[in-house]
Amino acid sequence: MDRQAKIIEIVKRFAKRDAAPAPEESLFDSGLLDSFALPDMVSALEEEFAIRIPDADLNPRKFDSIARIDAYVASRQ
Repeated sequence: MDRQAKIIEIVKRFAKRDAAPAPEESLFDSGLLDSFALPDMVSALEEEFAIRIPDADLNPRKFDSIARIDAYVASRQ
């Protein structure tokens, strides 16, 4: 499974409804995620990809789409 597929699976775990978001779709504007789900999702990303995401980066803007999450994770590995 590639990185983006793993990210989609993590997002689906914390999404409010079962949907496969498009890579550029806003996860927060579409209602798939809310700010309460963000810390849990970030923890799952840290565990899955063996990275550390600093608290300063816990901003919905950085994790607004699958593409942004993918780029962020790639930059931390």
